Amino acid sequence: MIQVLFRVWALLLGIVLIMLGNGMHFTLIGLRGGIEGFSSAELAIVTSGYFMGFLSGARLTPSLIRRVGHVRVFAALGSFMSAGLIAFPLVTEPWAWVLLRLLVGFCMSGIYVSAESWLNDATTNETRGKVLSVYMIAQTLGIIGAQGLLTLGDAGTSVLFICASILVSVSFAPILLSVSSVPAVEVARPMPLRSLFVSSPLGTVGIFLLGSVYATQSGMGAVFGSQIGLTANNIALFIAMLFAGALLMQYPIGWLSDRMDRRKLIFVASCVGGLSCALGWFTAGSPWALMVAAFFAGGVTTPLYALFLAYTNDSLSASDMSSASGGLVFTFGLGAIAGPLVTGWAMQEVGPFAFWLVLGVTFCAIALYAFYCMMQKSLAVPVAETESYLGVLPTASPVAVEAAGEWAADHAEAEREAKAEIEAEMEDHSNKRP
Repeated sequence: MIQVLFRVWALLLGIVLIMLGNGMHFTLIGLRGGIEGFSSAELAIVTSGYFMGFLSGARLTPSLIRRVGHVRVFAALGSFMSAGLIAFPLVTEPWAWVLLRLLVGFCMSGIYVSAESWLNDATTNETRGKVLSVYMIAQTLGIIGAQGLLTLGDAGTSVLFICASILVSVSFAPILLSVSSVPAVEVARPMPLRSLFVSSPLGTVGIFLLGSVYATQSGMGAVFGSQIGLTANNIALFIAMLFAGALLMQYPIGWLSDRMDRRKLIFVASCVGGLSCALGWFTAGSPWALMVAAFFAGGVTTPLYALFLAYTNDSLSASDMSSASGGLVFTFGLGAIAGPLVTGWAMQEVGPFAFWLVLGVTFCAIALYAFYCMMQKSLAVPVAETESYLGVLPTASPVAVEAAGEWAADHAEAEREAKAEIEAEMEDHSNKRP
């Protein structure tokens, strides 16, 4: 394992730097948009623009790589992303920001596809799970660290946008200078949504709604903070708490996922998310209560993403997992586009605290549908037959999602075989007793 991490340390360092830059830009959009007087609806469209670009990049980047090469696509997307970040303060118009966010989202998705292809190529089935977990932790730490960097400058100037651009530009040096092999990029064609829904209704509906939750939290959280009068430092802390909760709650939820009916865990986690949003709604802007609400609301969001992936894989054959992963990523992207638009409209009509209202209603919808599915006894999968859980972030490309699904299936099968061998040995030992 140490040898594998030594081989990919430069890639992990590059990812942390990229996430520092991208995490800064996400929060900066809300901060600077508030300073420029953009409305909630306008910032919602800007936010959705990123996820539209991200979804397009996930579909088109593999074709680009096959045509012109891995390294060229990676370097070109990095250059465009860096240029896009530095252009935000130059043209402070909503329509221009939508176009720039489309560009940044497209580039970021392609960067994920490239980086995760290299990471997947550097691992084996035995090490892939641990390496992917380290990779996801590196991403989350990068986003949290980005919020700390925001406290070092003024969102009303160009300095922080320039810093974000520099971080992204520098991040490609350790990656491109250390990666020697050029892996093949083969992403399965996404399963049609109708087939995906038939295979796993809860997985399909749940991950669509969760896409709305994640995009609203990460894209509209800073807008909410700006509109209720939080300081820039408190807004940065608020966003950091969303991801800190995800980092700390991932393991316990994952541990429970392999030991109980996943539908029940999805129901409980969604209820925790809904109650957290109620806390945010009723505290009327108390900073510390908002931080607690953000910690738990964000804390269940990322684990729920991995739960829906694992739950869907439980219902599929090994041959269908890759295409289902692509379908789930696409479904999540659709929800991520819709969520900020609904939230922005609600905040425009009802007020900034509609941020919590929309999130709470969405969490409740997930919980209610999970409860409905729990009542369908025929859909239950015995815990012993489920696939292993691996904490995959919502930012992951189809490459990482497919790799995680393959690892989960192989790891679960290995565990079942090991358990069967132990039981056989115990039975044989028992039979030999006089």
